[in-house]
Amino acid sequence: MNNKFFANELIKWYEYHHRDLPWRSTRNAYYIWLSEIILQQTRIAQGLPYYERFTEAYPTVIDLANAPEQEVIRLWQGLGYYSRARNLHQTAKYIVEELNGAFPTTYAGLLKLKGIGPYTAAAIASFAYDEPVAVVDGNVYRVLSRVFGIDTDITSGEGQRQFANLANELISREQPATYNQAIMEFGAVQCTPSSPDCLLCPVQPHCVAFATGRIHLLPVKVKKTKVRERFFNYFVIVQNGRIAMRQRTDKDVWQKLFDFYLIETEAIVQSIDEFIDNQTINAIFSQTTINPPSRIFTHILTHQRIQAQFWVLEAPPEITLNLPPELAFLTEEEIENVPKPVLVTSYWKEHFF
Repeated sequence: MNNKFFANELIKWYEYHHRDLPWRSTRNAYYIWLSEIILQQTRIAQGLPYYERFTEAYPTVIDLANAPEQEVIRLWQGLGYYSRARNLHQTAKYIVEELNGAFPTTYAGLLKLKGIGPYTAAAIASFAYDEPVAVVDGNVYRVLSRVFGIDTDITSGEGQRQFANLANELISREQPATYNQAIMEFGAVQCTPSSPDCLLCPVQPHCVAFATGRIHLLPVKVKKTKVRERFFNYFVIVQNGRIAMRQRTDKDVWQKLFDFYLIETEAIVQSIDEFIDNQTINAIFSQTTINPPSRIFTHILTHQRIQAQFWVLEAPPEITLNLPPELAFLTEEEIENVPKPVLVTSYWKEHFF
């Protein structure tokens, strides 16, 4: 099978089978960039409403650059990986302030922007400017490894170079944008991780994995993700109808989002007495009424599984609480409007909203 045949078959397949998505009908680099950042580690069904909200709230990169960071993070809330939102905002400001509001028009230029790696740079360069540089994502790894029978580990440096080189050999020089869209869509719809539709696959007669019975063995991914178990104990301190919250500033999950006073433990805590040695929380205990803990709320990230329970501490209106300096009392309306982790939002809606 020659390169041109492979590219042409995928492009023909794409013409009839692609999904109609808004970022596929534009050459606007800003919209393409926005869609690619939103869809990193996010399914299309989940990302599409966010794309629509962002393009409505910030129709140009100038609008995004001029927005307050907290507002951008609030709009991003629920997508996770909040560093993407911060990088998105910082890069928008850089493009407006340093590049006069214009995106770089080449792959090499796009790579210099914060938060834009090889895949995103290739997507923007090809979709917006027709530069023949191949995208390589999980879908592309799967299609190429199966069709060409490549069993090199896709997480290894050697594998990534091998697939990148092959992808750039195969890309259509005449229709790079359509080809890149086609191979990604082909992996998402036709050559799926499980139960691929091999019977109606246009390149099935040339597929090495199909011929050798290795469909479910490819691609090879040796590296295993180790999941860290974490246990959060949140203390919801209530006084005069307001609730104490803090903005997360440490280099951990949910940076710059708002949550409650937190003590992390090695396991799920069975009794409030287990915190008796913590001077800060013990001082607050002595001034408040302690309610039974909530149910366990679980939130799963790529490398972490967080289990959290919430303890409501009610303080009499007349006393002055000695709270840690990072905590501030917010009204329920203010809490509604600040960006919060999904786990905290789930608790908030269940118990307060």
